[in-house]
Amino acid sequence: MNKAAAAERVAKLRELINDYRYHYHVLDESTMSEAAADSLKHELAQLEAEFPELITADSPTQRIAGTPLAKFSQISHSSRMLSLNDVFDEAEVSAWEDRLRKLAPDAKLEYFADIKMDGLACALVYQDGVLQQAVTRGDGFVGEDVTMNIRTIENIPLELRPAKGYEQFLRGRTEVRGEVVMYKADFAALNKAREAEGKPLFANPRNLAAGTIRQLDPKLSAARPLRYRAYDLLRDNPAETPTNQSVYEALRALGFSANNQARVFGSVRDVLKFAEHWDTARHDLPFNTDGLVIKLNDRELFAKLGVVGKAPRAAVAFKYAAEEATTIVKDIVLSIGRTGSANPVAVFEPVVVAGSTVQHATLHNADEIARKDIRVGDTVIIYKAGDIIPQVLKVLTELRPKGAKPFDMEAELKRQYPELEFERAENEVVYRMKNASGPLLLKRALEHFASKGALDIDTLGEKNVAALIDAELVKDIADIYTLTEEQVRGLDRFAEVSARNLVQAVRERKTPPLPRFIYGLGIRHVGSQTAIDLAEAFGSLPKLAKATLEDLQAVDGIGTVVAESIAAWFVDEDNQALLQKFDDLGVKPVYESHAGGKLDGMNFVVTGSLDTMSRDEAAEKIRALGGTFQSSLGKDTNYLVVGANVGASKLAKAEKYGTKQIDEQTLLEMLG
Repeated sequence: MNKAAAAERVAKLRELINDYRYHYHVLDESTMSEAAADSLKHELAQLEAEFPELITADSPTQRIAGTPLAKFSQISHSSRMLSLNDVFDEAEVSAWEDRLRKLAPDAKLEYFADIKMDGLACALVYQDGVLQQAVTRGDGFVGEDVTMNIRTIENIPLELRPAKGYEQFLRGRTEVRGEVVMYKADFAALNKAREAEGKPLFANPRNLAAGTIRQLDPKLSAARPLRYRAYDLLRDNPAETPTNQSVYEALRALGFSANNQARVFGSVRDVLKFAEHWDTARHDLPFNTDGLVIKLNDRELFAKLGVVGKAPRAAVAFKYAAEEATTIVKDIVLSIGRTGSANPVAVFEPVVVAGSTVQHATLHNADEIARKDIRVGDTVIIYKAGDIIPQVLKVLTELRPKGAKPFDMEAELKRQYPELEFERAENEVVYRMKNASGPLLLKRALEHFASKGALDIDTLGEKNVAALIDAELVKDIADIYTLTEEQVRGLDRFAEVSARNLVQAVRERKTPPLPRFIYGLGIRHVGSQTAIDLAEAFGSLPKLAKATLEDLQAVDGIGTVVAESIAAWFVDEDNQALLQKFDDLGVKPVYESHAGGKLDGMNFVVTGSLDTMSRDEAAEKIRALGGTFQSSLGKDTNYLVVGANVGASKLAKAEKYGTKQIDEQTLLEMLG
């Protein structure tokens, strides 16, 4: 991206993020999830890092949060309530550690890690042990006085608890900082009651907690189950709080709830193990969280390292894999389903969602695309339905590039499948192949799956396939593995022996060679050689199914069109269900590498007819010894096998390329 394009993108990102922050921090409304907003902020930070000259003082990366509401008194904080820079993986945590070691080369670094709570940040001011004031974060410098509402929260002490060894905190000014949260169970119970009363449900615990605290009537706060979780303690004399660990000990002694999960670690490696544990275990916590806070335990060193922009150098927020993220739609491709339906699939810029890289998502149908107004070039929020299937949540039209055109389903069908005709039946949302019913397509698919080049099930010829499908014993190609002799014997054309032979032949193909299985799936543009190349590149079906566009295009001979076709096939929900069914039925394709065979590195083309074997048999023998069978002659072809009835043009081409010409007998000798 050049500077001009980056400047345009940065301006749009800032406008959208500022709008989100205003709604989230000032109005307590969510225009998008926090995970999606984090994704946008991360993109902005990366662009500003790449083009530092684009950084401005009013950028969202340079300030904390929104301005306070006018309905509350505004109070200046004794010291700025800082935010934290986000890190998303081990590499970013390690880079942060490296920066700390450069700034403090002689210091022994000790780390304090705690669960990052998803609530409303609030500072409590005690004078001589008595609660005097409660102030929201606001913009970090000035917050709102919400004392009356905070006093209604049961687990906030109105007076600090006297405790041996902590008497000094009951004298003078003591400030406690923490988060107002609502536990998940309380939130669910509240929504259940509202549902019974026919009232609209609340969106999430964080917004409800923030909105409750910022109501003018304290009775509303008192009626809702809010809690306070403390994480910091400020005194005029910093020596009274030497470490973050000692702060948590003091907070608990003084009567505050502080997370028991917090730990001290001697290395970043141990911190990362802690983070890995809570990535799963966090779902069992009573409150919501999207990560950890990691900071230096030594508070004197923490203060000495200072602040850059909006965040302290000595602390970061480690964010877990987002369940939502933003990305850009690069293309919309169409995949033909087993019933002849045309299924649109979005191709994205790669983005990590819920722990895995996402590059594609089904868009369902033309009406859904029109409803969400999804266009090529759009920035979209995506999420994983059930943490498995990627979906587009919404389009961020504010970031739409100029000239982005609405998606035209019929025009794309003509462009992507010029050889086929499609129609949309009345009262249906999908386009289907014209004059091609589901049973007809299934017959074609099963014939291909059982063909000689695929699984080679010779008892499943055209007429037997038709008999099975017409009798509704087979409703998809995986169903052949459920057939019993009793079922098959009841059909015309089958007797006891033929039924047994068919069922036995199918059972013998439960561990088919991976290249044959891939070819048999009937993926558009994937012929037998491409299937072999894919098997060699990925080695297993699950790895192929998860391959990114870049992974696919890295395979020799696979370009953009073929890669998108493969990716679209594997993202189709019907196809995913089909593969799962194969797996459930015990069908396990196997890959046997022939690398290092006697023909490894040699490319062969066969022209004309052979006496001792068919062209397919020759191809299989060549591949079994590590060689490559090519469908057409190229500059990299090593041998042209010349059979009977050969045209002069192919021989002339071999002469031109310097390809060695051999006869069938020489090939047989090479095959051994």
